[in-house]
Amino acid sequence: MMSRLPRQYDVFEVSQKYPVQYYNSMNTVLKQELIRYNRLLAVVRRTLHGVHMAAQGLAIMSAELEECNNAFVKGIVPGAWKSKSYPSMKSLGSYVADFLSRLKFLQDWIDEGPPLVFWISGFYFTQSFLTGVLQNYSRHNKIPIDQVHFEFTITSMEAECDEPPEFGVYCKGLFLEGARWNREIMQLDESYAKILFDTIPIIWFKPALISNFNPPPSYFCPIYKTSERKGVLATTGHSSNFVMYITLRSDIPQKHWINRGVASLTQLDD
Repeated sequence: MMSRLPRQYDVFEVSQKYPVQYYNSMNTVLKQELIRYNRLLAVVRRTLHGVHMAAQGLAIMSAELEECNNAFVKGIVPGAWKSKSYPSMKSLGSYVADFLSRLKFLQDWIDEGPPLVFWISGFYFTQSFLTGVLQNYSRHNKIPIDQVHFEFTITSMEAECDEPPEFGVYCKGLFLEGARWNREIMQLDESYAKILFDTIPIIWFKPALISNFNPPPSYFCPIYKTSERKGVLATTGHSSNFVMYITLRSDIPQKHWINRGVASLTQLDD
């Protein structure tokens, strides 16, 4: 795996390319994400190298390295990684593949600029990204940010698009558990038999005034980072697992979907 790991992100170089701008908070979001992933990347690289050296008898097998080695044998994520990681329920192999995909998502952003469709699953701290989107809108329109929220439009585009939205962002990467999105009638619907998850098409996260909010009949669907659906509150007041609610159009009363435990996940367990 060592050979597959990219170098640490050069945050200073990225800051020169994407400087802090009052009307573009995404540059700051990118920098913060790189710093967080750099911390995790450093731990992953250090422990992999340490276990490799210890296995060859060239270094002492510390308690941390022994725990990592045991985790590798069992195919689970080591505790040393979890301490610096985003929430994940994945096994070791799936975790590594997901981690490398996240690093590629950020590298593509650095090389090519902000994507047309943001992979919401790829963010370490999703709430920071969402706040940045609202901040951009409120500053451009000179509206206090506490008077703005998101409204949601599920598009007919599955994963790619040709141009960005007029305002707000397109996001992909959400999985629906306990129900499915009916692409014909564009509403929430019952799951197909033996199909546990449904990939939600691209969603337009559309900033709007809270005072004008008048949604059609909808289910207020919670988004969680993992299927565990629980987390701890950080000092910022944000949960480590719960992200936000999105509105999914439905003619069926909310109670029906609540009883079914319908929720959206940013990542699956495998």
